[in-house]
Amino acid sequence: MDVSKDKKVVAYHPYQDLYNVPAQNLYKLPTSPEFLFHEEAARQRRSWSENLQYYTGTGYLSGAIIGAGKGTIDGIKSAEPGDTTKLRVNRVLNSGGHMGRKFGNNLGVLGLMFAGIESVLIHYRDTDDLINPALAGLGTGAVYRAARGPRSAAIAGAVGGIAAAAAVASKQVLKRYVPI
Repeated sequence: MDVSKDKKVVAYHPYQDLYNVPAQNLYKLPTSPEFLFHEEAARQRRSWSENLQYYTGTGYLSGAIIGAGKGTIDGIKSAEPGDTTKLRVNRVLNSGGHMGRKFGNNLGVLGLMFAGIESVLIHYRDTDDLINPALAGLGTGAVYRAARGPRSAAIAGAVGGIAAAAAVASKQVLKRYVPI
């Protein structure tokens, strides 16, 4: 009696059961953030170093993008009638790069100053509310424009305080009324 004729021979495939299994069931990945210490999980805001990196980085990046756009437009407008295409492209790239660096550095410094002042206010006031960012914006604007005189510093401080308060208030409104 020949046994091999009755049985069907199937090649071994180690992954045959894993083709239609979702990755979450396969690896049991967590869906919430994991923390080493429970104090980190209870905290509702970024630390001062995370805040510093966030404000400085977003300030620099947004300033570089805005400045590059403005510089590109200025480079296109400054083209002269006898310029070759290579010269026009060079003028646009140089202008965009120069303005991008300039705006990026300025907004990066503003973000650095804002984060530092806000962290100091949170530490000394021992609370995190709408007043801290408003005062940090006021202080940032005043310090940034202090070299141009007291009038310019007062105006820049008022604009910075109002802008920071408006940004935090709009964030709270979006968080409350816009479902994400």
